[in-house]
Amino acid sequence: MSPGRVSDRDPVTVFVRWTWCRAFLHRGWWLVASVYLVVDAHLSAAQLVLIGVAQGLVAFGFEVPAGVVADTVSRKWSLVLSHLLMGSAMLATGLVTGFWLVVATQMLWGLAWTFASGADVAWITDELDDPARVSGVLVRAGRAQLTGAAAGMVSVGALASLMNRSTAMVLAGSAMLALGAYVGCRFREGRFVPTRTGRWSASWRIAARGVALVRCSRVLLVVFAGTFLVNGAEDAFGRLYPRRLVELGFPADPVTWFTVLGVLTLLVGAVALRLVEPRIDDVRTAPRGYVVACAVGALGLVGLASSPGYVHGGVAVLFVAGVAVPLTRVIATIWLNRETSGDVRATVHSFLAQAEYAGEVVCGGAVALVAASIGLRPALVGCAVLLVATTVLVPMGTPAGQR
Repeated sequence: MSPGRVSDRDPVTVFVRWTWCRAFLHRGWWLVASVYLVVDAHLSAAQLVLIGVAQGLVAFGFEVPAGVVADTVSRKWSLVLSHLLMGSAMLATGLVTGFWLVVATQMLWGLAWTFASGADVAWITDELDDPARVSGVLVRAGRAQLTGAAAGMVSVGALASLMNRSTAMVLAGSAMLALGAYVGCRFREGRFVPTRTGRWSASWRIAARGVALVRCSRVLLVVFAGTFLVNGAEDAFGRLYPRRLVELGFPADPVTWFTVLGVLTLLVGAVALRLVEPRIDDVRTAPRGYVVACAVGALGLVGLASSPGYVHGGVAVLFVAGVAVPLTRVIATIWLNRETSGDVRATVHSFLAQAEYAGEVVCGGAVALVAASIGLRPALVGCAVLLVATTVLVPMGTPAGQR
């Protein structure tokens, strides 16, 4: 057997390639969609955030059931189902412009992610069967996600410039459906043992063990609380910053300039993860890195809110999207995975995703109210306040030996 063939069957290689491809399609699609919702659908700042709230409500309700499915039935087929729903949502969004129709497609998008969150990390952890390598693989996958996203933004953004934005979104959604077939063909599941009988009762037992594990772990509670605040701020920021930059005078062809900005943020994020990677196995790296990322993000949000022009605003976006977003997400995943046992891994990761969606609903809803009643700039400052609160919370709740 050739070395290349062996590499193709290596679960790490398959996982990293899939991560790259999914990021390519997801971020390329979202780049075009973020402009589409502002320029073509003419949605207000409050409507943009409320879409995230609706998406979060659906995802919050289905996250734990989806995680239990991954722990009892299959991690692999949970990912295939995620692609089926995700591709359909991406495709459908490009066909509608009405607010409530967009809400419906984004609720489907939120449902799709519930079947992927946790199942992906649980799959590679099972198939790798080497706890000492898992954290490094997750950082490597995080960097692949950023480089794939950069390539996707350039490619899908260029495609949208050559044709209308709607068509580019539909094509990206169709490709996401095809990527689900890759998962079905290339993802082996040799180490996972599904529950053959009594799945209903087994599901309840897995959920109960996951809850007990979280309740008894101070570290996990800190991770969940931080994720609740951070994701609420980051999700609202992701929906508001395109509108803020357009207000600041972004050039006439926003897709091109958002592509340039997006690629720069991803390159910054890849560098940030590369700097963290050699020290990620140190138990003190996770809480310290999390706090630093939140502080940088808060500075960026305040800078964007007070920026006098789109150049300064773009630099501020680099701080938030290029440092705070990738670092907090990857560190939280690794931090939680280190504290979780294999039999409930996907379920506990689903609890983390629930904290993310709860943050979108509660914190994002509060930001939407601020945006609707006071304005966009105070809403961005409100996001910064959430990140500052996290920088205080994490050290207070982290055991002394891990600070």
